[in-house]
Amino acid sequence: MTPSARLAAAIDLLGAIGQSPRPADATAQEFFRTRRYIGSTDRRAVSERVWSLLRAARRLTWWLDRAGLPDIPPLRLAAALLLEGWTELTLTQACSGGKYAPARLAEVDLVRLRQLEGHTLSHPAQPLAVRLELPDFLLAPLQARFGPALEAEMQALMTEAPLDLRVNLLKATRDQAIAALAEEGIAATLTPHSPWGLRIAGRRPVVTGPAFRNGLVEIQDEGSQLVADLVAAGPDMRVADYCAGAGGKTLALAMTMQNRGHIVALDVSVPRLEAAAKRLRRAGVHNAECHHIEPGDKWAKRRAASFDRVLVDAPCTGTGTWRRNPDARLTVTEADLAELTAKQAAILQAASVLVKSGGRLIYATCSLLEAENEGQVAMFLARNPGFRRYGQALSLTPRRDGTDGFFAQSLERVA
Repeated sequence: MTPSARLAAAIDLLGAIGQSPRPADATAQEFFRTRRYIGSTDRRAVSERVWSLLRAARRLTWWLDRAGLPDIPPLRLAAALLLEGWTELTLTQACSGGKYAPARLAEVDLVRLRQLEGHTLSHPAQPLAVRLELPDFLLAPLQARFGPALEAEMQALMTEAPLDLRVNLLKATRDQAIAALAEEGIAATLTPHSPWGLRIAGRRPVVTGPAFRNGLVEIQDEGSQLVADLVAAGPDMRVADYCAGAGGKTLALAMTMQNRGHIVALDVSVPRLEAAAKRLRRAGVHNAECHHIEPGDKWAKRRAASFDRVLVDAPCTGTGTWRRNPDARLTVTEADLAELTAKQAAILQAASVLVKSGGRLIYATCSLLEAENEGQVAMFLARNPGFRRYGQALSLTPRRDGTDGFFAQSLERVA
């Protein structure tokens, strides 16, 4: 593709994301699936351009408002290019309206866009929430959480996340996995914190290679791996992954259990559990089963107080994953937060029934918000005097730890 064709594809993809209720990554997958003619190098370039526009959405909207222009994909891209240092001439040459190029910009729009030349994306006149790419309602709670470090923490959330892998020790050591990836031309280094993690610079097609297809590695952020490590699930234990989703942490737990004992992946979504089952087979896991949680389900009641470990990786705002999902910061609302905190409390209470005396309940989120993290733990302990904190909470941020933002607290049943 020509550079202009890449810009045109970026405009189309940004428009598709704006019109779809699905997450941006799912929309992008469908976008490229229906455009097989776009090669891998071009897909990567288009994706990187669009994700940069999503990360800068509030600031670009501010500039367009200042210029009296609507926030539509062609103008958002044009604003971004001018703020990157492009000139009006290079912009009009790229957006020529020729074959595969973006449509020409209207003369009236160009006149208004001229005021952006010579400026940078951030501007002192921007409100703090705009400059930090935050929904207005989250500024105060995040200021309370991070204090003077707020701007540095939020700047880290605007960067591109690395690609982290978890080595499946049921099939390979880290050295063997590194060697297998090297045969594919992919250089991997050890992650600084997780004992099973590898890190890859840039976007590489890992999932199409034999190391992934044969179950030697799984894509999993290092922070997520550390949550699984905190569970401390060992061989011969009974373990429940209460909000298993597609099974990322279930896979890690089965590995720490050395494929022994018994683990149950529970979720309310059948498609997610079906995806988990496929991943478990690929990884060579045979100590796990999947269970669909349904209204009126008596499964938990029949198995009350019978599990050594119960992990609740609760649904949350996902504020800790904004490096990977920058579109999520544009859609989360105050009503969403209220709904999620109520759901988290209910799930945590329901899952606690499964924990046996001396066993542990591990509550985790990929959120940076106190209301979803420490606040939930405090409310649960106030309602359940038979539990107490076990060890310190795990609290991770992109700036401090180089991972996604995560929280996890282990709670022990003592009565």
